[in-house]
Amino acid sequence: EKEAQAGRMKLIHLSDLHIGKRVNEFSMAEDQKYILNQILEIIDRERPDCVLLAGDIYDKTIPSAEAVQILDDFLTRLARRRIPAAMISGNHDSPERLAFGAELMKETGLYVSPVYDKQVQSLCLTDDFGKVQIYLLPFLKPAIVRHVYEEETVESYQDAVETAIAHLELDPSCRNVLVAHQFVAGASRCESEEMSVGGIDQVDVTVFDGFDYVALGHIHSPQSAGRRTVRYCGTPLKYSFSEAGQQKSVSVVELFEKGRVEIREVPLTPLRDMRKIRGTYLELTAKSFYEGTNTEDYIQATLTDEEDIPDGMQKLRIIYPNLMRLEYDNRRTRENRQIERAADAEEKSELELFSELFELQNNQPMGAEQKEFLEDVIRLAKGEE
Repeated sequence: EKEAQAGRMKLIHLSDLHIGKRVNEFSMAEDQKYILNQILEIIDRERPDCVLLAGDIYDKTIPSAEAVQILDDFLTRLARRRIPAAMISGNHDSPERLAFGAELMKETGLYVSPVYDKQVQSLCLTDDFGKVQIYLLPFLKPAIVRHVYEEETVESYQDAVETAIAHLELDPSCRNVLVAHQFVAGASRCESEEMSVGGIDQVDVTVFDGFDYVALGHIHSPQSAGRRTVRYCGTPLKYSFSEAGQQKSVSVVELFEKGRVEIREVPLTPLRDMRKIRGTYLELTAKSFYEGTNTEDYIQATLTDEEDIPDGMQKLRIIYPNLMRLEYDNRRTRENRQIERAADAEEKSELELFSELFELQNNQPMGAEQKEFLEDVIRLAKGEE
C-alpha cells in the first residue's frame, strides 16, 4: 500500500505502445524512442501517483531484441523516478514473456499482470480520500477463462470478462480502478487494429459498472466507451493513415472523493507526423507546395494525374523520403472494380463471411459437408472444444 503525494490520486494512462512495430515496412523504433522520452517528460511535469500501461506493450508476441531494449530502457528510467507503474498484457503480447521477472520488478514498483489463473494482480494506493484499489486484468479470451472456471458457462468474450470481474470481490466503499485490454461495443476502430470477424470480441460497457475508472487498451483512437470514465487513451503514435487526422495524447486521470473523476489529455508531438497529400505530380513536386512543411513526415500521396507517372514512388521520395504509400485517383481507378470490406462485415459471423467468399470464387454455395468442416475449423481456431 502506497500513499499519494497530496490530496487526490493522479494517474497517467498509456496503452498500445506496440514497440517493435513496422508500418508499411518502415521501422517505428526511432519514433517510439522519441515519443517515450516525451512521455517521461510529461511524467516529470505531472508527477502522477501511478502510471497505467493497458496492454499491447509489444507489437509481436516474440519481440525483437531491439524492441526489448527499447522497453527495458523506458521501464528502467521510469523506475528511477520512484513512481509505481501497473502493466498488463494485450492481445499482441505474450503474457508469459511480458511477466518474466514480475516478482523481482515488483520490488522496484512495477506491477505486471501474470498469466491469468484466477489470481488478479492488484495494488492499493491511498490519498486524502482513502484507498484506491487498482486491478490488472490482462487480455482475456473465452477459452482462457473457461479453462480456469470449468464449472461456469463461458462461451463469449462478454462471459469471460463478466466471470473474471465477478470473482474480484470489489469493495464498493473504496475507489476501484481497472486496467484492461478489451473491445467495448460501440468504440471506433482504426485500420491499424486487429479486427475480429463478426465482432465476436465485443463486451458491453456494463461489465465495468463496479469501477470508478477503467483504463482500457486495444483501440487506437483516444475516446470514452459507453461512459466518460471507461476510456481508451489511444496509441502514442499514429500507426495507420486512418489516424492521420488524430491528435495523439496521454490521458491524465485525477480521482477525488468517490464519484468524482477528472480526465484531461496532454498532447504528444511525434518526431515525424503521418499525413496525406493529394494533387497532380507537378503540384506535389512544386516548391510552393512542400516548402514550409516537414518533408520527413510519413506520407500517403494520392496522384490525380490521368496517366501513371513512371517510377512515381522513387521520384517523389527525392522530396518525401518517408513516402509510405502512393495511390492514384483518376478516371481509370474509379472505374476499376475494387473488392472492399463490406460495411456490415463486423456484424456477420465467420461462417457467413467465408460462405460469401466461397460462393464468389466458385459460383456455387458450399455443400453441407464443407460447411460442417468449416465450422470445426472455426471452433478450433477460437479455442473451443
